[in-house]
Amino acid sequence: MSTCTDENLYGSLDLPEEFEDLTGLLQADLRVIVTALTQRATDRLLLSRRQARQFQAKLWNDLTQSIGRAVQPLNPDRH
Repeated sequence: MSTCTDENLYGSLDLPEEFEDLTGLLQADLRVIVTALTQRATDRLLLSRRQARQFQAKLWNDLTQSIGRAVQPLNPDRH
């Protein structure tokens, strides 16, 4: 049986080179957003720890992928 660590659950925020300097700032902001939404869902929906971790990981991954897709066309190589 393999164990799943937090490192395996959370994808990285991959931005084009022109936006790399914003990665740390965006990750901090995303962390706050994901934490707030997870806490609210846990409180209101009475999620178990496992459900809360899964929700948090899915939310993080979906948001980072969405940001990546949105800025990818702004890469000068794609113009």
